[in-house]
Amino acid sequence: MTLSRTEAQARILGGYDDASRLRQVHDRDWVLDRVPGAPEVLIDLGSGIGQLLQEALEQLPSLRLAVGLERSEHRIAEATERLRPAGSRVVLHRADLTAPAPLPHRADVVTMTSVLHWLYPVEHRVLEWVRTHLRPGGSFLLTTYHPAADRHGLGGEDDIVRDALTGLGVRRDAVPGLFGDHGVLPIATRTRPVPELGALLAEFFEITAYWEREAVVTVRDAAQYEHFHAATFGDYYAAVLPAPERAAFYREVGRAAWERQQHAGRVSAMPVRLWKLTPRHDTP
Repeated sequence: MTLSRTEAQARILGGYDDASRLRQVHDRDWVLDRVPGAPEVLIDLGSGIGQLLQEALEQLPSLRLAVGLERSEHRIAEATERLRPAGSRVVLHRADLTAPAPLPHRADVVTMTSVLHWLYPVEHRVLEWVRTHLRPGGSFLLTTYHPAADRHGLGGEDDIVRDALTGLGVRRDAVPGLFGDHGVLPIATRTRPVPELGALLAEFFEITAYWEREAVVTVRDAAQYEHFHAATFGDYYAAVLPAPERAAFYREVGRAAWERQQHAGRVSAMPVRLWKLTPRHDTP
């Protein structure tokens, strides 16, 4: 079966450079503005196509080593090309952050932007990894999104997907069951509420500061959001449908987002928090 352009994009999470401008570019600026001191080593978890690492190398002249951990081989390949001018100042590792292997690097700063929810419910593994890979006095800068969840644990992108599935003829009240049948855990469930997440972080870190803002997504047309969804979520949600229906699913996601844009002047808005953390060493 021939894949549509969006299906092919979703399979490799392609096009993230453009798609990230709708949301993640703001996280990168937010985080790098709060890097303390003159760090020599920075590790970025879920480093994607290397955008944060590139900006860190440009903004932080003290950096002698920028390390990225990323699961997608396609994104690592793109990051390798993007960061080639930095030469030996960059090291990229292919890694599954649900079970990260030890590395020889010790960092002054570790960053993670809009990734932690993908590690639910085993976030403690990467938190322990960060704690052991930070130098004394080092900082962990972490952004987390917190969409409101309904009684089924759906919210944020889940709502747009539910609208898209409804547009394809799925009963609205059947969507939570469809997710469950295909092992799709709603994003609003994966993203823990702030008090719960704060308690988890406090097992490994001192929370030295935090900042909050509203992340607003707007689009110029349905196609732009279709592209954003494929680049950001890949085929995570599309897997609930038979393969012949997936091209139509991506189009419906774009249509649902564009309908929200026309009605409310934006596709979505949700709280995002930036945490500044330092490692605790009094835990077993």
